[in-house]
Amino acid sequence: MASLVIVESPAKARTINKILGKGFTVKASVGHVKDLPSKKIGVDVENDFQPEYGVIPGKEKVVKELKAAAAKADKIFLAPDPDREGEAIAFHIASEITTKKNKGKVFRVTFNEITKKAVLEAMEHPGEIDSNKVDAQQARRVLDRLVGYNLSPLLWRKIRRGLSAGRVQSVAVRLVVEREREIDAFNKEEYWSVPVKLEGGMPPQFEAKLFKYGDRTVIDRDAEEGKRFFITNEADATRIAGELKAASYRLEKLQKKKRKRSPYPPFITSTLQQEASKKLGFTAKRTMAVAQQLYEGVELGGEGSTGLITYMRTDSVRIATEAQQAAREFIQSAFGKEYLPPRPPVYKSKKSAQEAHEAVRPAYMDKSPKEIKPFLKPEQLKLYTLIWNRFMASQMKPAELEQTSFDISASTPTPSILRASGSVIKFPGFMALYTETQEDSDDEDAALLPALQEGAGLEFKGLETKQHFTQPPPRFTEASLVKALEEEGIGRPSTYASIMSTIVDREYVEKDQGRFSPTELGGVVNDFLVQSFPELLDVGFTANMEDKLDKIEDGRNKWVKVIKDFYKPFDKDLKVVAKSKEKVKPEDIETEEVCDKCDKPMVIRWGRHGRFYACSGYPECKNTKPLDGEKAAPAEEPTDEVCAKCGSPMVIKSGRFGKFIACSNYPECKTTKAIPTGIKCPEDGGDVVQRRTKRGKTFWGCANYPKCKFATWSSPINEKCPQCGAKYMVQKYKKDGGSYKACENKECKYKEDIKPSEE
Repeated sequence: MASLVIVESPAKARTINKILGKGFTVKASVGHVKDLPSKKIGVDVENDFQPEYGVIPGKEKVVKELKAAAAKADKIFLAPDPDREGEAIAFHIASEITTKKNKGKVFRVTFNEITKKAVLEAMEHPGEIDSNKVDAQQARRVLDRLVGYNLSPLLWRKIRRGLSAGRVQSVAVRLVVEREREIDAFNKEEYWSVPVKLEGGMPPQFEAKLFKYGDRTVIDRDAEEGKRFFITNEADATRIAGELKAASYRLEKLQKKKRKRSPYPPFITSTLQQEASKKLGFTAKRTMAVAQQLYEGVELGGEGSTGLITYMRTDSVRIATEAQQAAREFIQSAFGKEYLPPRPPVYKSKKSAQEAHEAVRPAYMDKSPKEIKPFLKPEQLKLYTLIWNRFMASQMKPAELEQTSFDISASTPTPSILRASGSVIKFPGFMALYTETQEDSDDEDAALLPALQEGAGLEFKGLETKQHFTQPPPRFTEASLVKALEEEGIGRPSTYASIMSTIVDREYVEKDQGRFSPTELGGVVNDFLVQSFPELLDVGFTANMEDKLDKIEDGRNKWVKVIKDFYKPFDKDLKVVAKSKEKVKPEDIETEEVCDKCDKPMVIRWGRHGRFYACSGYPECKNTKPLDGEKAAPAEEPTDEVCAKCGSPMVIKSGRFGKFIACSNYPECKTTKAIPTGIKCPEDGGDVVQRRTKRGKTFWGCANYPKCKFATWSSPINEKCPQCGAKYMVQKYKKDGGSYKACENKECKYKEDIKPSEE
């Protein structure tokens, strides 16, 4: 009789089937087979919170096939993923297929990578289902069900129907809401800088910034508020600029420091999501979906389905000795012996890390991205290359840099010192392969400085005065929100992607230009929950609950006790809040508008779809209308175009997402098209137009879609690159809220700041 191996996905089944060959049947459960019921709470609060699991509707056929296969098998090996969720899947499968006949023949096997060595080793040493892991996952599921099923009806009664709340997601919304309020409350400080262009006896020309004016430091960010900046108005900046224009310059002090930059550790789940967001523009959800494909197996021609990376849900930076040795052999052959450190580097995981898994790394060191490129989809290749480069770089020598700084005296009436700094890479080390992306960073050390001697005279080549304002903390991106969740201990690696997609899907936050901001609904729900359930919405409480779940997995805590300790105060708060019959909504805003039906004042009221004008005489008068900014669209603008379908003139109209071109014969003819940006598609010469994804995210693409798939997230600017002559530039955003123009050609590094008046 053949042995039966059960995994979650068909792709994983194909890969393992290829490795095990004859004597084994590999079946897929296609995810979970059992869960709590969808139409009731499914948790017996009076009986130690026992969950009522049942076969998921639609999975009956899968369970029947697994039972039939198990009845014929000599041995049964349960091989879902090696984490809490995988353990729960294995437990539920076992509860359905285990009979008196096969009891004692059902085993649990786990592997960190789907390679022949790892799979065969796991099959030789099968174990049992880890009941502690199952309990930890069950505790999370029961907790989330108790919170969701009790809070959601409350939100329906208090705010509006259809709302829902989650234990961890609500805390993530709180982070976004509080960041937005920090931004709103921020007081900007004006300051000015006076960068001076200078030239020595040899190129290149360089820029130096005014550092000291008399005994005052021009910018001292460590000083108290109001005293950080010396030049705070245009008049002072202009006066000092006049002095600098007439001055002579001399290099007073030259400092050179050698420093090493160590490589980054290999990826864990959170850093993979952050870098994929910054480098590839992937959402956390997309990153994890593509990583799952690479882990479970990709068809590599004659080799068949092959798992390419280790398990991607991990918070450990541990690396297997064999993998390190194989990486060292690759590095020596590809880069040379000088790039190898004397010993393989060792990285330390966080204290809370579970060391059961390795870091995310390639499964095979002989399958470089270049070798397997023909077999991978574009997004698979991008993510695999990122993982490959990060891992290989982590095993290389540190980079060696020489940092240079100039202190320059200016013969102004008030003695002035200017400063310029730059760095030169003396030995690239790991940077030959990988550098981490810093969000919106302006790296002054990247400047090139000429080789000059102390005492050298410098020639003045020009200057400008620049106005600046201090900036509030930036809105969260996917990368920075993942980082914040990790630092605060909210959720675990496997939950970050679902947290972010859930809070957007529920319309509590929205995403624009890659940054999260709360919707008005999100703010209302957050304020209600924070006021009514302060402990539940407390960041520290949520992080502490994650620690308790970890202790259940380690066998140091009992799941029922953890739930009991949580539920008693939660239920008490629920009953108090439920007694109040008051509905929660923002107060009406008085206006000078008059109702055109009853002459009473109109107010701005909050409703299901946002703010609107309503008569203050409600319910006697039910007159409503959109806000001024949302009144009937402005007058249509004529165009020279004719509708391709009916021959009527095309006009420019305004909709909820801005202006667009439409047939004037609407509603008989519903032809529409986007307004061209004036930029031609670099791939087929079509018009580049602004478009939106299904979720409302703005991007720019070719009007000839789907024939041409060109697309970009960055707003194109109809200007040629002054450096390489590329046909257009793109607008990108900095962390401080400003923006800059960058060349669309990735090989050209040209960029320039956009002044506020240009935006």
